[in-house]
Amino acid sequence: MNVRRRLISGSAIAAVTALGLGTLSACSDSSAASGDTGKFDVVASFYPMAYLAERIGGDHVHVTTLTSPGQEPHDLEISPRQIGGLERSDAVLYLKGLQPSVDKAVDQSPVKTKIDAATMTTLEEHGTEVGGHAAEHEGHDHAAENGKDPHIWLDPVRYAEVAQGVGRAFEKADPDHAADYKKNTATLVQQLDELNTDFSEGLAHTRSKVFITTHAAFGYLAERYGLTEEAISGLDPESEPSGARVRELQKLARADGVSTVFYETLVSDKTAKTVAGDGGLQTDVLDPIEGITKRSRGQDYLAVQRANLKALQSALGSK
Repeated sequence: MNVRRRLISGSAIAAVTALGLGTLSACSDSSAASGDTGKFDVVASFYPMAYLAERIGGDHVHVTTLTSPGQEPHDLEISPRQIGGLERSDAVLYLKGLQPSVDKAVDQSPVKTKIDAATMTTLEEHGTEVGGHAAEHEGHDHAAENGKDPHIWLDPVRYAEVAQGVGRAFEKADPDHAADYKKNTATLVQQLDELNTDFSEGLAHTRSKVFITTHAAFGYLAERYGLTEEAISGLDPESEPSGARVRELQKLARADGVSTVFYETLVSDKTAKTVAGDGGLQTDVLDPIEGITKRSRGQDYLAVQRANLKALQSALGSK
């Protein structure tokens, strides 16, 4: 597989002040503080972890998420209120290496059940061989502190592995409801397996295998389905690309039959439009699903992933 991952570098997006405990649904009502709900209280670090907790926990869990909808998760700084909620919770579910302030708070927390998603699947080092080609590391703002790509949730297969690990952790920590956790996990894993099949079949025959993004989040997805991600290098998502890089990408687009420059939902489309500009390319959204907002093309992970699939099929010329 030909997977070229040029990673965004430059200054990180300005840190966003924590806005308190975000919510996902009725099961994650922030009006009830963590630890005081009469349910299995789970604090999740950001949306992909909260989604797993809610789907697997069902009616038995109360989930709060540390990252508010629309907030860039990597730059999260936890508030004292959130730290207090974390300390009163029954479990914390996070992805070690993605959010340094979360890692520090978890390390210092007395929470008995600490569930690290990064231990439940395989993460890849940046700068290692990926699909037979060296992946270049240029200091991507979203790279984990250990140098590994944290975007495991964008690969349905890896995400299913994490789901299974979370299910086992819930069963152990709350054995009274183990049977339900096991059942819910099996249902979610089946849905993720179906999503993987949809991606595999939907991207098997395309005119092009190369896509351009402003956010180098899709390396695992590209590797899984035999695609090549070209991310705009040397930039944070909202800065202007150099003239040389624009010309390079436009030349690549002509050579590889690229029609579209993708941008993400949490930042401006300015960079994508700059690159698309003179090359006569289109722009579209490829969502890294770091949070669900009113701008998201779907109300949950599965819906947004299927929107991503449709966007890729359109851009790559699915046959």
